[in-house]
Amino acid sequence: MLTIRFQRTGRKNNPAFRIVVLEKQRSPKAGNPLQVLGSYNPKTKHTVIDAERVKHWISKGAQLSGTVNNLFITNKIIEGKKVNVLGKKTPIKKDEPAPEVKAEVVAPADTAVGEETPAS
Repeated sequence: MLTIRFQRTGRKNNPAFRIVVLEKQRSPKAGNPLQVLGSYNPKTKHTVIDAERVKHWISKGAQLSGTVNNLFITNKIIEGKKVNVLGKKTPIKKDEPAPEVKAEVVAPADTAVGEETPAS
């Protein structure tokens, strides 16, 4: 089965990634990809993607890795929901709504509590 995923390039502490099509069992570092579809630099967020070739490989049945899937959705190459790529021990935190503050009803200042108003 084919997969589209990152192949790390660059130096130590300066990562850069190629977006490649490989056999799923093959290690990303293990040599010749079938095709290089683009590149991504996480420090500068510079992304180059051949969208036409990506759609071609997806139509041929290539699966996307989670991170590549999220990158393609961010760059609007494909549509759908993002995938949680974090481990089970660190799930995505959902934004909880702020607790509602109830307003207190205050009696008007001109009449005291317990006072009766004169009837005319």
